Amino acid sequence: MESKDVKITEKDVMELMDFFTAVPVVLLKGAISSNMNAVKTFENQIESYKTQLTPLEKQKIKAVTEMPVPEIQKILYNAYERTNKKQLKILADPKAEKFISRNLNELKLVLFG
Repeated sequence: MESKDVKITEKDVMELMDFFTAVPVVLLKGAISSNMNAVKTFENQIESYKTQLTPLEKQKIKAVTEMPVPEIQKILYNAYERTNKKQLKILADPKAEKFISRNLNELKLVLFG
């Protein structure tokens, strides 16, 4: 199965809810406004975790890194509407597009070379 065949949905976001909500709102806003390279900050943890990923998880991550950011943000907003988690609303804001794009590109490099 190619990564392009994998469809990312609000359900996928909801399954990763702890990941999104682990970051306090104020820190997330600061990371977005400074366009922080969060992947670089957590690169060692990502490197050690990537060996634990299943093939399907890798395909889903690759699919996300290949999606247009506005499409990802629409999914995040839909998940926000279902959960009311402020972090999802913040990430769905167009102001977060540059931050998301930067970090997805970095994640793709770390995970897939």
